[in-house]
Amino acid sequence: MTAADVSPAPAPAATPAPVPVPSLAVRARDAIACEWTKFSSVRSTFWTLLVAVVTPVGFSAIVAAAIANQPASAAPVDPLLPGFASLEYAVLAVSVLGVLAFSTEYSTGLIRTTFAAMPRRRVVLAAKAAVIGAVTLVVGELVGFASFFLAQAILSGHHRGVSLSTPGVAGAVLAGGILLFVVAMLGLALGAIVRHTAGGIAAVVGLIFLPAIAGLLPAPWGSRVGRFTVLQAAHQVTALHPAANLFSPALSLLVLLAWPAAALLIAALLITRRDA
Repeated sequence: MTAADVSPAPAPAATPAPVPVPSLAVRARDAIACEWTKFSSVRSTFWTLLVAVVTPVGFSAIVAAAIANQPASAAPVDPLLPGFASLEYAVLAVSVLGVLAFSTEYSTGLIRTTFAAMPRRRVVLAAKAAVIGAVTLVVGELVGFASFFLAQAILSGHHRGVSLSTPGVAGAVLAGGILLFVVAMLGLALGAIVRHTAGGIAAVVGLIFLPAIAGLLPAPWGSRVGRFTVLQAAHQVTALHPAANLFSPALSLLVLLAWPAAALLIAALLITRRDA
């Protein structure tokens, strides 16, 4: 055997370079971008937000006109009431928007694709909350201030309006915008928990409006129970003259935020324990 008959040993295979793991910021950005694409590409999102803007602003003008035309002998009405009363109509539209963010994916089976692309399901929940929360907070503030300026323009013509510089007014108007954020997050959580559109909408409407019946209980139970409800707490933080028998505006704001916080916590626990 000659040296030419000896074949050279094969070269060792090159070890592939490890793929770097994206940073937390990059993963969060990608998750939010994905949810924003789904949120903004659905036609129902535009129409729901349009209803949530046009309906309360128009209704605030109607309520303000009714208050302005009351006789002078009538009991005084909180000048910020038109803004709060109008937001109750936007609550329905925004809560449905939150429910649909999850329920439509479960009903169409798209949720399996979403969880396959992002196996960490709580990241999906957080990304949806970030997108819907940011949009509804901005829309809520726009509706709150638009309703305020329109209503006060009507009331000022009858010397019953207040300005934004009046103590307590700016904070109350800002808090009004938070209400839409709260109900959107509540709807999102219930959509993830119930995983059905009709059931999720029924659940969120029930949690928002049915506990308000507690205000009809005999004194002092009406105020003791009612202070923990969404609508009573929202009324406290959006009123120029808060009720004395309920929590203070600061505590009422905590109650208002506690509802979606508790619902999102339950959703975060259940979303990893059930099949898609």
